[in-house]
Amino acid sequence: MHALILNGLEQPLQLSETATPQPAPGEVQVHLRAAALNHRDVWIQKGQYAGVKFPIILGSDGAGIISAVGAGVDAQLLGREVLINPGQQWGNNPAAQGRSFTILGLPHNGTFAEYVCVSAASVHPKPTHLSFEQAAALPLGGVTAYRALFTRAGLQAGERVLINGVGGGVALLALQMAVAAGARVWVTSSSAEKIAKAVALGAEGGISYTAEKWPAQLTQQAGGAFDVLVDSAAGPGFNHLLDAAAPGGRLVFYGGTHGAIPQVPPAKIFWKQLSILGSTMGTEADFAQMVALVEHHRIVPAIDEILSLAEGEQALRRMDQGLQFGKIVLQIPG
Repeated sequence: MHALILNGLEQPLQLSETATPQPAPGEVQVHLRAAALNHRDVWIQKGQYAGVKFPIILGSDGAGIISAVGAGVDAQLLGREVLINPGQQWGNNPAAQGRSFTILGLPHNGTFAEYVCVSAASVHPKPTHLSFEQAAALPLGGVTAYRALFTRAGLQAGERVLINGVGGGVALLALQMAVAAGARVWVTSSSAEKIAKAVALGAEGGISYTAEKWPAQLTQQAGGAFDVLVDSAAGPGFNHLLDAAAPGGRLVFYGGTHGAIPQVPPAKIFWKQLSILGSTMGTEADFAQMVALVEHHRIVPAIDEILSLAEGEQALRRMDQGLQFGKIVLQIPG
């Protein structure tokens, strides 16, 4: 098969021929039709991710058709159109992932290839209203957004939501899911264009996080402070989110791209009775419920650009530069 292979630290992805994986007992082989990028792929290429090994086929997101099944797997699955849950072996505790938890694309070969083998429990029916490219844009970002909003923050209809740093796949899916659930959503970004695009997807407004005293301005714009705040940056801006939170608010974050959180005045948290919540990926139940939500509300993930598998290195560079609005997708020949 053809696959994009990363052979070393800071090396470009190489489109090469490699052995086609065969399903072990309990596994299915998926003939991939599309794969999507995540920042994780860039971090692995740069050596900024634990457990890096080479050679490796990157890619956590993928959608395709089941083309073979291993021993013990129902043969009726053959030919099914599916998307893949990239979270493997979550464990028995729904509150947090276990020590055996891994994400597709490292340490095991991922979806930047014509074929991949995964546990039969990891594949879910592709929502009927989505193309393969749209479905491939959903898994990692979708389950991360769903768990952050609903499992961790307990979002309810009518609540005000603030999504900090809109533009990436998780943030946009969180926006779309929150709107579908009946919440009122505002966003921040350093880009006026990204804020305008977020409004087109259902946000009620937004503000640049570079603006002076932006929490007060956005709170006035929204008619009140925010019940749920979603963040992936952390860093110095974290204090601003505490200022924007309503009493009893829940601040959930799933990343820390801006680094460590500086000293926080404790009264900002205890006097407002805030909840600070961490979230990572999601359980099999989270994933199934996310797919059901997307199907029911016919949510279509925002796609920035669709490129060919051979353009994988170009796609990584676009993501590294932070130019995208939505997911960058690789189309894989059928």
